[in-house]
Amino acid sequence: MKDKSEKKSAPPKRKKATKKAETGKKSKSSAQSTQKPSKSGNGQEKPAANGGNARPNGANPNNSAGPKNAKPEADAAKSMFQDFDTLSEYLTEVTGTSQEVLRDYFSRQQDMRRYTGELPNDPMNIGEAFQEVMKGLSADPGTVMQRQFNLWGDYAKLMASMQRRIAGEQTKPAITASEGDRRFAHPAWEENPMLDFVKQSYLIMARWLELTMSQVEGMDEHEKKKAEFFTKQFIDAFAPSNFAMLNPEVVEETINSKGENLLKGMKNYLEDLDRGHGELSIRQADLKYFKLGENVATTPGKVVFENEIFQLIQYNPTTEDVAKTPMLIIPSWINKFYILDLQPQNSFINWLVSQGRTVFVMSWVNPGPDLRDKTFVDYIKGGLFEALDAVEKATGERKVDTIGYCIGGTMLSTALSLMAKKGDDRVNTATFFTAQADFTEAGDLLLFVDDGQLDAIEKQMDAAGGVLEGRAMATTFNMLRSNDLIWSFVIDNYLKGKDPAKFDLLFWNSDATRMPKNVHLFYLREFYQKNRLAKGEMVIDGETLDLGAVNIPIFMQAGETDHIAPHNSVYKTAKLYASSGNNKVQYMLAGSGHIAGVVNHPDKHKYHHSINTALPDTLDQWKRDAARHGGSWWPYWITWLNEVSNGKVPARQPGDGALTPIEDAPGRYVKIPS
Repeated sequence: MKDKSEKKSAPPKRKKATKKAETGKKSKSSAQSTQKPSKSGNGQEKPAANGGNARPNGANPNNSAGPKNAKPEADAAKSMFQDFDTLSEYLTEVTGTSQEVLRDYFSRQQDMRRYTGELPNDPMNIGEAFQEVMKGLSADPGTVMQRQFNLWGDYAKLMASMQRRIAGEQTKPAITASEGDRRFAHPAWEENPMLDFVKQSYLIMARWLELTMSQVEGMDEHEKKKAEFFTKQFIDAFAPSNFAMLNPEVVEETINSKGENLLKGMKNYLEDLDRGHGELSIRQADLKYFKLGENVATTPGKVVFENEIFQLIQYNPTTEDVAKTPMLIIPSWINKFYILDLQPQNSFINWLVSQGRTVFVMSWVNPGPDLRDKTFVDYIKGGLFEALDAVEKATGERKVDTIGYCIGGTMLSTALSLMAKKGDDRVNTATFFTAQADFTEAGDLLLFVDDGQLDAIEKQMDAAGGVLEGRAMATTFNMLRSNDLIWSFVIDNYLKGKDPAKFDLLFWNSDATRMPKNVHLFYLREFYQKNRLAKGEMVIDGETLDLGAVNIPIFMQAGETDHIAPHNSVYKTAKLYASSGNNKVQYMLAGSGHIAGVVNHPDKHKYHHSINTALPDTLDQWKRDAARHGGSWWPYWITWLNEVSNGKVPARQPGDGALTPIEDAPGRYVKIPS
């Protein structure tokens, strides 16, 4: 087809005020303020585990200065403050960047845009929720008084405990951090009496606020949950570990680097402001290290079809024979497809090709304002349906096995319901990765879809030219786990002055995409807010959709700790597919969350998965009878797929069929930045 990607040009790069200072030269520079991450057996940098979200371990730098006539090796470890040329360059760059950031900020005139109504003053509609809280508290003064007495009592216990400790007694803390809370992992939080007092004071207040919010009565349930959620955001933000003078790790870093960490942190902060055009855009990974097609998204293949909203990639086979039925992967368009093709040692796509499958993946365009009028139905018809047509032209096979990931799975469910109504039987099987069609129990994301918030989101999209900026959705997801995905990076990047990690998963997480206004609002209103598909109320092309009418083999994967598509919500979706007697529906529960629960290569020998081929009435019944197995679920799934989709043919190369290859994978669309 005609190359239409020229419309999707990236925003022009902004010119830096000064050239970047080279602070790593041995002739006049300090040592790097972080050690290189340890190497794993495959030679890749190995990040530290962090409750399913990996974070790199950093070590304190050794920047102590040597004597005047020290050896050259010692001279390389001089502090920046003893190397005035480097310090001057550094400060010049910081000054230039700060001027550019300020100029950019004022040019955007955020306050004026909010004043005129172009942007909302309270986009999350938080004020109304807390007004309801105050009404609830004022209506029940007895509970308020009791909660106040409880707080005083907890602080009295803390004071008594600290007095005995100062007197030399062994005391039990008044409160302890929850297991796995890495904010207070440093020994000083317990060994230093003052830090221990600060930590316990914070934990007492945090617990009191959370319990007080939960005990407010007479509120609308949605407003109450919203108030609880944003109270938790407030609690996380004011943790003592987020303040440089109270965080022992930051204090140690400052002493060891003679303050260089604070200078580097300021530079990191200004660069993130500059990258966000005046709004803070926190880097979770080294954005310059990874290159698409070079060290991520490297599985060989060709783009064999494209239109204005997606490119279709066909991957090169690695086996002599392949399954007769080709495989089409429909990823989410909220993020880019290469989460399934990070690097060879953890690539699902590479592994699936090695299992003898002809693999196609849809690479959604990163849309600009020119696609603002595209709709959810356009993504079904101009996306999925055109991809099915293209796969048939490339392979000669009418039937296709499919995988839908996250919102790609939600769209696949919608499309399958429509196809069932129209008698379209091109989909042979459907596998869902952490995908919902019933949003009754969709978790904390339901807190962002009341009418006021959706109106605010619509204004934001109108102000951005009819698209939702990528970092807006990324921020929402990060707020669901703010300590892991926001504040830990604030500490590392700005207080410790660390360089961003060279970690492929975090790089992908930072590579956000935009979304057309109509597509996103349809998704939020019709699925999250009104749950029309699950209720049997969604109408497309004059057809009332019914998931129970879909009668093909279904495999639904869910993650135990998934905070975006909760596993109980995915179970409800599986039950919908089985509601009209389809006995070919299987639900499988993987260890970990929305990403690690999916991307878990068998060679890693990580996590676990639970299997129960029955679908009882409740998830608790399913769990009770499920068998738990160690390691990845991929081998179990491919065995299931080979049973329901069998037959072999000689391996197909891209270009063998009626489609001519356009360019090498991963293609142009995935490289369009936000």
